[in-house]
Amino acid sequence: MSGLGETFAALKGLARSVAVYHGDRARHRAMDVLHAQFVKPGDLAFDVGSHVGDRAASFRRLGARVVALEPQAGPAAVIRTLFMFDSKLTLLRCAAADSEGELVFRVNSRNPTVSTASTEFLGAAEGAQGWEGQVWDREIRIPSTTLDALVARYGEPAFVKIDVEGFEDTVLAGLSRPLPALSFEFTTIAREVASRCIDRLAALGDYGFDVAMGETQKLVFGSWISGEEMKAHILGLPHSANSGDVYAVRR
Repeated sequence: MSGLGETFAALKGLARSVAVYHGDRARHRAMDVLHAQFVKPGDLAFDVGSHVGDRAASFRRLGARVVALEPQAGPAAVIRTLFMFDSKLTLLRCAAADSEGELVFRVNSRNPTVSTASTEFLGAAEGAQGWEGQVWDREIRIPSTTLDALVARYGEPAFVKIDVEGFEDTVLAGLSRPLPALSFEFTTIAREVASRCIDRLAALGDYGFDVAMGETQKLVFGSWISGEEMKAHILGLPHSANSGDVYAVRR
């Protein structure tokens, strides 16, 4: 593909993300109802893997201050544009990981929402049903920080959202203290990542868990179940379930 073709593909992928994640008001309302269980006016929230900032926008609608992490230039530009006059949102062009430094980030120009720093995730996606045609066509080097470093710099958040395409367990490895509440994405092609996330949180404190499938923005159980119960639930999901977000609260 020529340079012009690559640019067009990237812009088309970015436009699709903006339409999907910012174009559905009903989805926004459902998201706000869900997040209101964890985020109150004046709270601090971290949005790790912010993409085009739909979750960050929800936290801001609820009156929270937001620190958003997004390493990709295009999505970061969308966030910068949407929140250019909002002093309560801080955008960081970096990734979260288990240590501060630098890491290699694989970009999917046509579908930037699945760009990732996880080679394990790329291996799981290769040949998987429902992932046909996904191409990670570029590599960039990006700075990395840790959740511990973010807490030290900005304070303890009331809520942390982590959506980093199979890198969630590495992000949580950079956390050494329990936080009040958080969510992390999982996919059915990489369920073991979710299991490691649950084990990490259990090592940090007493957490209860629930899950919202896909983009439903609705918790499945309506109560906080154990980590072992949540791992069993995720392992029992059909492949077609594809993805969801596990929510965890410190009890």
